Amino acid sequence: MSAIEEIVGRLKNYPDLRYKISGSTIAIEPPSQDGFSLSLIEAGSEWVVQFDGWHEHFDSETDALNCFAFGLTDECRLQITFRGSMPCKWTVQSKSDSGWVSDSTTGLLLFPFWLSKRIEYRQNNVIIGR
Repeated sequence: MSAIEEIVGRLKNYPDLRYKISGSTIAIEPPSQDGFSLSLIEAGSEWVVQFDGWHEHFDSETDALNCFAFGLTDECRLQITFRGSMPCKWTVQSKSDSGWVSDSTTGLLLFPFWLSKRIEYRQNNVIIGR
């Protein structure tokens, strides 16, 4: 069973989530206005998980599936840094006993650094208490 087939099977437990499959990609729309989109791309022996502008490459299908599922939990949030109205940096954070911990960041190389900086936090909260 492919990673996409695995995700489709698990999504049957969450009928309100809207998703689309296109070739070797599955993409889930943000479940709420405060959420973020997720996608998984199968590329031969590599998998890429994306949360809005953040992405991570995986050599293990299991690790990619776990990361994808993590993006739907209340244990994950995405910190998005804007310059003006342009998103330019995405940081995945995980919940710990002491608060939120930054795990990984993806950012643009070229962005309007002279515009004012604003940070938003987005969470999907589909899977609670994983």
